Amino acid sequence: MMSFANAVREEITRGINDRDRQFACLYGILLYCRTFTETEIILQTESDVLAKLLPELCHNVLHISLEQDVHKKNDCSSIYNFSIVDTKQIGYICNSYHIHIEKREIRLSNLVNNSLSAFLAGVFFGCGSIMNPYKEYHLEFNIPTDLLCSDLQRLLKNIGVSGRKIRRKNMSVLYLKDSEQIEDTLTYMGAQQCTIELMNIKIRKDMRNKANRLRNCDEANINKVVSAAMRQTEDIRLLMQHGKLDRLSPELKELALLRINNPELSLKELGEQLTPPLGRSGVNHRFQKIAAYAEELKKHGDSK
Repeated sequence: MMSFANAVREEITRGINDRDRQFACLYGILLYCRTFTETEIILQTESDVLAKLLPELCHNVLHISLEQDVHKKNDCSSIYNFSIVDTKQIGYICNSYHIHIEKREIRLSNLVNNSLSAFLAGVFFGCGSIMNPYKEYHLEFNIPTDLLCSDLQRLLKNIGVSGRKIRRKNMSVLYLKDSEQIEDTLTYMGAQQCTIELMNIKIRKDMRNKANRLRNCDEANINKVVSAAMRQTEDIRLLMQHGKLDRLSPELKELALLRINNPELSLKELGEQLTPPLGRSGVNHRFQKIAAYAEELKKHGDSK
């Protein structure tokens, strides 16, 4: 079964379908890759989707080929390593995208014909990840420099998304935890169906949580009713054992006998069987009087 993250990547890939969007997407991938120097560009991924897309973009946009190594992991997944070590090709990439290696930053002039969304998709391909929303709402970008992190934070803010920054293992991390902002980001990058799936997951989780809360509430109420009924029954039996039941007023004696014979009924249900019927608060008030008599009996025995 395909992971949610790979489903996002696959859907985004289908939207990278013309020259301008391919150019912008590759720009995002290259600009935000971890290793970019005058002598080497290295991109590493575990995504089969990106492993297929990256060579195609480099060939179609820049007419260059990548060196590729594949390492198998113990869980049978693969780590793909792509590299460019030809200094002329690296120079060509820098000229094509106006990239200054010592000060990598977003140049919006590279993005034409509404291709900003494709650029953001490329950034996600290059350094982004998203958690399974059944477990957690979390999308993040692991970014090699603070400048690129700030640039991306501003770009997201322009589309109404507020990312938070932290430092982790010498990397700048920009992350989103709000589900609606993650939905907006996925939609902007071109993963509309995955956005709908995330929304459906959120609905199912909310419904399940609500059902759990109701069940817990019901269980708590049942336990509360049972505990109260047991206390009331114990008080009444104490009065009966000491021959004090007949000393209760007629209305209290009626309720006491009704409780003894119906230990499972709620206060409301007991009140409905009284003559005349009585509301829940009235029944509770009578039980308080019975409890007071029982308490006196515990303190003073049969002396009263």
